[in-house]
Amino acid sequence: MSRPLSALLAVLALVVATVTPARRARAADTTIPTELVGVDIEERPGAQLPRELRLRDQSGQEVELGRYAAGDKPLVLVLGYYECPMLCSLVLNGVLQAMKESAWSAGTEYRTLVVSFDPRDTPEAARKKRANYIEAYGRPVAGDGFDFLVGDEASVRALASTVGFNYRWDETAKQYAHAAGAFVFTPDGRLSRTLYGISFPQKNFGLALREAGSGQVGSAWDRVLLFCFHYDPNARGYVLATQRLMKAAGVLTVVLLGLWLMRFWRTERARTRARVNEAS
Repeated sequence: MSRPLSALLAVLALVVATVTPARRARAADTTIPTELVGVDIEERPGAQLPRELRLRDQSGQEVELGRYAAGDKPLVLVLGYYECPMLCSLVLNGVLQAMKESAWSAGTEYRTLVVSFDPRDTPEAARKKRANYIEAYGRPVAGDGFDFLVGDEASVRALASTVGFNYRWDETAKQYAHAAGAFVFTPDGRLSRTLYGISFPQKNFGLALREAGSGQVGSAWDRVLLFCFHYDPNARGYVLATQRLMKAAGVLTVVLLGLWLMRFWRTERARTRARVNEAS
């Protein structure tokens, strides 16, 4: 075997030896850790908020969930726990940022509800958490527009199951393993959209609220926005409704063309009558 060929084969062998472990490592990185298996969010569109569930708010008062689906405002629901070392705060901060960027205000056009799934959390912990987020929100909140609740294991587990939110206590880490997201309900308590992750772009957050409002809240412009965008489950967000806009543009073109032809015909008829009158 020639020296150049031997050198080339040696280089190829080195590349294979280097790249293959890296590829294997990348493949291994995509494997879900055992601790996180089954900790995700399942799509449950149309799920009905369990109105009869009784929890306690930040003041210690017992409330039914039906209070937050009174039929006049969309509802944003966040599940977490108040002593969470990281993920819950990231989700809540993401929701708060979307709320601050929204032209709508909590308590006026929609409600935001945070429910702890840790039965050890107390109304006092909820009160402190709420006070921090109300201050950070920086706007007056009407009524029950931004409440923090706690409850027993069975009640909160039932709520989480309704929206497809899975979580599990990790005994080794001494904390909960859980998914990240928020849930948007219609004013009558039906799950409209699930928003995934720890950040919620204003387009997705705002359109989800407008869509959940079902025309009961918002302006004519909000309905125009909903016409221009639609929810793409693959993208897990709202995208431009190209086909819908093309159809609308086509209809508008036909209408404008019809108006132009009508004006043209009227002008020609007027000219014809004028020529006839002149000839007579």
